[in-house]
Amino acid sequence: MNIAYALGSQGAQGQGGGQWTGLVMIVMMIAVFYFLLIRPQQRKQKQHRNFIEGLKKGDEVVTAGGLCGKISGITDNFITLEIAEKVRVKVLKSTVADIAKGE
Repeated sequence: MNIAYALGSQGAQGQGGGQWTGLVMIVMMIAVFYFLLIRPQQRKQKQHRNFIEGLKKGDEVVTAGGLCGKISGITDNFITLEIAEKVRVKVLKSTVADIAKGE
């Protein structure tokens, strides 16, 4: 009976350490998600926002939908793209993906 009692007390001590280990693992997983997923996405969004704010009339851009054209007008939320001579379309500023590279 003394042996069973001794083993029982060791098991209780081991469980306390297991709880801390589980908590540490959860904190480590949250840190990994933050540094590998959340932080890079925030940085990318900030770069895109700065890119959109820097657009000006005359820039040649490509939208996320694949339209290429020259900016002929800009408002707060929309830009007007001239995709061919005398052909203009109005698109959301946020859909502009990149500056068009030469043809």
